Amino acid sequence: MSLGTSVVIDLAALRHNFILAARAAPNSKLMAVIKANAYGHGILEVAAALDTADGFAVARLDEAIRLRDAGSDKTILVLTGFNDERELREFSYYDLDAVVHSEYQVELLEACTGISPISVWLKINTGMNRLGIEAADLSRIADRIQLSAKVRLPYKLMTHFSCADDMASDVTQQQINLFDESVAGHAGEQSLANSAGLLGWQYAQRHWVRPGIMLYGGSPFYARKASDDQLKPVMTFSSRVISLRQLTKGQCVGYGASWVAPSACLIATIGAGYGDGYPRHAKTGTPVLINGVQVPVVGRVSMDSMTVDVSQCVGIKLGDKAVLWGEGLPIEQVAADSSTISYELMCGITERVKRIYRSAGNGE
Repeated sequence: MSLGTSVVIDLAALRHNFILAARAAPNSKLMAVIKANAYGHGILEVAAALDTADGFAVARLDEAIRLRDAGSDKTILVLTGFNDERELREFSYYDLDAVVHSEYQVELLEACTGISPISVWLKINTGMNRLGIEAADLSRIADRIQLSAKVRLPYKLMTHFSCADDMASDVTQQQINLFDESVAGHAGEQSLANSAGLLGWQYAQRHWVRPGIMLYGGSPFYARKASDDQLKPVMTFSSRVISLRQLTKGQCVGYGASWVAPSACLIATIGAGYGDGYPRHAKTGTPVLINGVQVPVVGRVSMDSMTVDVSQCVGIKLGDKAVLWGEGLPIEQVAADSSTISYELMCGITERVKRIYRSAGNGE
């Protein structure tokens, strides 16, 4: 029997979520964030589906080159920028936009010869304290950028929010205020808002917005569900029931005998585990959807399989589909029960899982 473990990527849902982002930020250009293989959804397939985006943002140079080699002529922004002269030359050759977040990158620009000018986004640290030029240094560094023959002017200005997922926090407003104070007198286009910033902080939308998790149907807010913002799940991760076993009270399941049946029950083994990307630390009670019924994970998740209590599933049989997250089972619910976030679950699907791309009206 085939284990039937697969991920279905609903490109119609992806486009639906993109349209919602565009409607929420009608005066901004949309930079679709497709780093980390489009959050596990497939970078080339997602880029092709989002052909109306104004640009794409990736984390690393190789992702950007892959898009160019596939024929994309969009603005492509590399969020970590370039790290040495070789990479800088690649940026110039492939006509890629670079985030400049550190002074050493300015020095590389000044020292490099024989390259065509590149587009630069100056990133300002407004409180994330990860990447970014300190606000006090912006004018000095911007002057160097302005004088560089290696930069296509005008440069752009950006920052990144640390707490936009928490609407009750005042940190985001503090970051917006610091950004605005810092960029006074600088004429370049601005970009502040990620998915949470786009939906929750309208004043932060500016010239460019950078939707990421919302495109894939995940909520950018820790206290809300994706459906609260009419977002549709794009990824549905599923497998099949490959074994059914009747247990009596007191029998154990899985490694470490960590779960003991409190009464007679029916246990189903599902043909997917952490080797496929299901979280190993999903706690007992984490839901799985079988035949429209949510059933609880019991025992430890194994590399190739997991077990659930299906005593409440009438008529369950071998081969029945088990939705691990996605359509009918919000990924945020599984993430919360696994002490993680939806981003990690999406990105964690492994290469051995079959990916199926589906568009409206054409099946697989």
